[in-house]
Amino acid sequence: MTILAPIQAAAVEFAPEVTYLNTSSWGLLPRRTIAAVKALADENAAGRRVGAGSFEAVEAARAGFARLVGVRPDRVATGSSVTVHVGLIAASLPPDAEVLCPEGEFSSVVSPFALRGDLRMRYAPLADLAGAVRESTALVAFSAVQSADGRVADLDAVRAAAAAHGARTLLDATQAAGWFPVDAGAYDYTVTGGFKFLLCPRGTSFLTVTEEAQDTLPALFAGWVSAGAPWTSNYGPLERLAPTARGFDEPPAFLSYHGAEHSLALLAEVGSDALYAHATGLAARLREGLANLGHKAVPGESAIVAVPGLDGLQPDLVEAGIAVSAPAGNLRISCHLYNTEADVDRLLDFLA
Repeated sequence: MTILAPIQAAAVEFAPEVTYLNTSSWGLLPRRTIAAVKALADENAAGRRVGAGSFEAVEAARAGFARLVGVRPDRVATGSSVTVHVGLIAASLPPDAEVLCPEGEFSSVVSPFALRGDLRMRYAPLADLAGAVRESTALVAFSAVQSADGRVADLDAVRAAAAAHGARTLLDATQAAGWFPVDAGAYDYTVTGGFKFLLCPRGTSFLTVTEEAQDTLPALFAGWVSAGAPWTSNYGPLERLAPTARGFDEPPAFLSYHGAEHSLALLAEVGSDALYAHATGLAARLREGLANLGHKAVPGESAIVAVPGLDGLQPDLVEAGIAVSAPAGNLRISCHLYNTEADVDRLLDFLA
């Protein structure tokens, strides 16, 4: 596999001390991101930074994410976790509304709905999700790429089925955005944690919402930034939320967003096409090597490779300096821009 020039250029941003194949758990921070976080921490320690951070960095991160997923920045709300964004959407549903999710979906996508207690939850195998949508379905909530095993949902089919039955869609792009092409505008809502394939520090997350769907979201987490004009709405009740998705912003974790600005800029420099080709190419090499060793990986073209039944090898791999994870009975290997054929081959050599 030929390494594309943008991937080679980005490689200097990373300095892992292990063979790191675990981006599905968390992504490595680029050097520029670390430098930005350290600079802000030093300013805070010295008392030189007014307000503890810059909203310009938050806006740069918002714009960087918006470019990545193909929407306008005013359709993006910034936050700290996927769970909070999903909780806001869960609070918008009327009692007895039906929510459809894939079986085995990540807890943050399911739990805010399931634990409300007055919603009707239905589950279907991921491959059958589109066919499980029916007239009574109010919302289909699902991940573009499954956390447990890297399977990619049939996005076109689910969107078409939801539209045909008048259901809204919530897409979790946490395991996708950064290597997989995501069109956020095609869904009523998307939620994305920033600390995995987006290579941002923990404490960054993004919610996208269409203008139509925005009208149904409650002012559940309204605070001093929700008016869309930070530092001007600090006291007393807000008169109204910002008319855009900024009305659902959380007060930012400035250290995280000062870093996120630079991580998202790096991904823009690499380009989504180059990153997709690189990550899926490495994953294809890994699947072929696993098959030659007699191990059957979950099929597909995902950058995340899962091998059922090999989860018990994860501690030995970590001890050998190969970082992988082991969710739901799978050995899970994630390929991203800082990985190389040598990383894949080292893992295969260990398994052999």
